[in-house]
Amino acid sequence: MIDPGALKTRLTLEAPVETDDGQGGVTRGYATFAKVWAQVAPLGARPNVTADADGAAVRYRIVTRCGYVLTLQHRFVDGSRVYRILSFHPRDGGRFIEIEAELRVE
Repeated sequence: MIDPGALKTRLTLEAPVETDDGQGGVTRGYATFAKVWAQVAPLGARPNVTADADGAAVRYRIVTRCGYVLTLQHRFVDGSRVYRILSFHPRDGGRFIEIEAELRVE
């Protein structure tokens, strides 16, 4: 059972928006979908190299109230932190949703 008082981090949920790039492809951007209160807890980190840039991938568990449609293409933003959604499942009879997300740190 989740204590609603533990949802103390304000996150912006962003949905993907694709626009025509004029050359037969698309450009993906993100638009604000919702602002939610969440519980954010770190799970662990591992070294990560992306495009020859050293860094780390930090995994987090994010719990929010359920009430919106979520896909793996959505993302959560907290200031300059961008959490990429890896998986999610309902909790407590569908009242909450538990999300495993990843934050890249350089």
